[in-house]
Amino acid sequence: MNARRQTTALVTTVVAVLIIAGFVATRVWAQQINGVPGAPSSTVTLDGKQLPPSPMPFGGVIKESAKDSTPWWPPRVVPPKGAPNILLIMTDDQGYGVSGTFGGVIPTPAMDRIANAGLRYTEFHSTALCSPTRAALITGRNHHSVGYGVIGELSTGYPGYDSIIGPDSATIGTMLRDNGYSTAWFGKDHNIPAFQYSEAGPFDQWPVGEGFQYFYGFLGGETDQWTPYLYRNTTPVFPWIGKPGYNLTTDLADDAIKYISGLNAAAPDKPFFVYYVPGGTHSPHQPTKEWIDKFKGKFDMGYEKLRDEIFANQKRLGVIPANTELTPWPDGQAAYGGAKLPKWDSLSLIQKKLYSREAEVFAAYAAYTDNEIGRVIQEVQDEGKLDNTLIIYVSGDNGTSAEGTLEGTYNQMTAYNGILTLPLPLQMLHYTDWGSDKTYPHMSVAWSWAFDTPFKWTKQVASHFGGTRQGMAISWPGHITDVGGIRPQFHHVIDIVPTILEATGVKAPEMVNGIKQKPIEGVSMAYTFDKANANAPSKHDIQYFEMVGNRAIYHDGWIASTTPPAAPWLLATGKLTDVNDYNWELYHITEDYSQNNDLATKMPDKLKEMQALFLTEAAKYQVLPLDNTGFSRLLTPRPSAVAGRTVFTYKGENSNIPVGNAPSILDKDYTITAEVTVPQGGAEGMIVTLGGRFGGYGLYLLKGKPVFDYNMLDLTHYRWEGGVLGHGLTADALEPGKHTIVFDFKYDGPGPGKGGEGVFTIDGKEVARKKIPHTIPLLMSIDETFDVGSDTRTGVNDDYKLPFRFTGTIDKLTFNLGPEQLTDADKKAIAEKLARARD
Repeated sequence: MNARRQTTALVTTVVAVLIIAGFVATRVWAQQINGVPGAPSSTVTLDGKQLPPSPMPFGGVIKESAKDSTPWWPPRVVPPKGAPNILLIMTDDQGYGVSGTFGGVIPTPAMDRIANAGLRYTEFHSTALCSPTRAALITGRNHHSVGYGVIGELSTGYPGYDSIIGPDSATIGTMLRDNGYSTAWFGKDHNIPAFQYSEAGPFDQWPVGEGFQYFYGFLGGETDQWTPYLYRNTTPVFPWIGKPGYNLTTDLADDAIKYISGLNAAAPDKPFFVYYVPGGTHSPHQPTKEWIDKFKGKFDMGYEKLRDEIFANQKRLGVIPANTELTPWPDGQAAYGGAKLPKWDSLSLIQKKLYSREAEVFAAYAAYTDNEIGRVIQEVQDEGKLDNTLIIYVSGDNGTSAEGTLEGTYNQMTAYNGILTLPLPLQMLHYTDWGSDKTYPHMSVAWSWAFDTPFKWTKQVASHFGGTRQGMAISWPGHITDVGGIRPQFHHVIDIVPTILEATGVKAPEMVNGIKQKPIEGVSMAYTFDKANANAPSKHDIQYFEMVGNRAIYHDGWIASTTPPAAPWLLATGKLTDVNDYNWELYHITEDYSQNNDLATKMPDKLKEMQALFLTEAAKYQVLPLDNTGFSRLLTPRPSAVAGRTVFTYKGENSNIPVGNAPSILDKDYTITAEVTVPQGGAEGMIVTLGGRFGGYGLYLLKGKPVFDYNMLDLTHYRWEGGVLGHGLTADALEPGKHTIVFDFKYDGPGPGKGGEGVFTIDGKEVARKKIPHTIPLLMSIDETFDVGSDTRTGVNDDYKLPFRFTGTIDKLTFNLGPEQLTDADKKAIAEKLARARD
């Protein structure tokens, strides 16, 4: 018994000692967590001068033995105390009159939520075009200052137009990441030079190279929402496979929600910066059917009455001044450069039915996009972080798009190829599936004009507010003291970065990676958060605008604007007006909100003053040289991994090669030679394809029989099959063994889109010969890639189901390209048309 008692006592004593020791250790650990210098959880806030900061010297002690040494951990970098989370949202191709928040007829409850909890801004501006606005948004610098004077596909060898965000212009992603934020980007990019889209990189211009630790989205100006050209960081992904009803708009929200939730679980105190930029409502307009059904019959009144309704709503909401005038409908006026849009009453009943459907689908897409944005905002609330989150919601990166032709189109690829009129019966065949995966649609220009109420013009027009005025709402609980208020101060997209910096307390760095930084060119809007400053003068008192030679200059309540020499929905053919011969207009927007009353002839001295100011600003921000050759800039030589190559060879399976890195068979002779091995039991599947449902070609085996299918923009198909040997004889499927399949095409040039003759041979024997009257002249695909050995996204026809992998072996695939059969005039016309697909 005594021994047992002694043992028990000893155990009790040991346990007590261990508990005491553990308690002491816990107290020491707690001290370290609370910030003992050099402890694993110690933190530091940067002074902002240099990013990333220089490595700190070791702060511990190192002796010969660890027992005589003191460990030390570098402190974690954290933002200033109380720095909020940031959720920056921007939609696509939505003018001022689209959202219900700013008087539109399309409900946008998520944007309403931000406006009602914060402020609405009624004089906020973009650059009038997609990627230039986005480059300015994420850098806080004017779009020419960071190489995006125009979209990257039109880049030239001048600093303001090279489509490269230089290392001297760090993005807000880099600034916040290096100051302790988690940073993520969801949705559209379009700020990567077009010649760097492939998986070959380099990746310094991709989101992951611009300060965003996570990216989930698409690279170019648009993508099919049902089968998107999608990347996670730098890896292509195909999330719709096996998911009937998949739509990218919902997928982006799902991924953002998962990211925010996961971040909260792993590091609940770490602030986030989420840049959320879905594709809605850029074409193709592809919402889900349930959203389309909600808008049935909502636009039967026509676009002129829609303008009237929006205008009345805007006055009622106070998002335009009470004395605002509705600008006239374009009816050939000289002030509109002769632009003319048909009146609703001039349309036939069938046209009205079709046009109404176009607007229903567009409206559904806008509402659907806002709904998914609302889900992301709700996730922030569900994580308990809404009260410490600055949310900025911009409706559109430019005015509503006028790229859908005067009639609208069920396949935007036809318009991109210069086919501006489709037979009405053909359009009506797609009436019921408009917006589905069977279409790639856009709407009539007249709707676009109406959705930019009360202003003139549309997307692409930098001189007028129809191209540049965007609705914007900002909320920040506890920091905005005039909840639900309206702010009339003039601001620009370059003001977003300085606003975020002031809100977070993060300083704009002087040096990043050892490179001196260009100054931030915007001004913070945080002064408008105070109720006392509701009507304070704007701190952004000068702003230039320029896009393809069309330009404007704002200064202290005045704006001078050039008259667009041609409407953006026209093809800009014919002689260009010299860039120095544009007509100038003058408006006092303090009294004339909608740019309706031109004062140029009444105040010529004021106009000259403004014109001189434009040239000063243009020289300051890399706008020069002015160039209105515009879309013919597509012909400008620029870096390319395949420039000048006429022979391309592949083997095995190679999918997801972007169009710019693929052999182009447009407007030239070409020969495709496939050397394949068919295994025992036969083979089938795709050998090579580019494009898909809405235009492209495919060479494949179908149940062993070789087929070459040329999809002429979903208007018709031209087909060569290996089964016809002549004399009524048909061949069986290719037997096991090696075979050579050749498709040789002789083009009927010169000129774009001409026909030609294709000859199909198998193992040296001609099996099919066919002449065709037309080919695709300008653009075969935007987001359908070049695939060898399989087919991704959509099929070139309905013969097969994806991914339709080739079950044999591709030993060698060769493209031999002849010279392009285009004159200089042809090239110029093609460039002007093609560029409209790229923004």
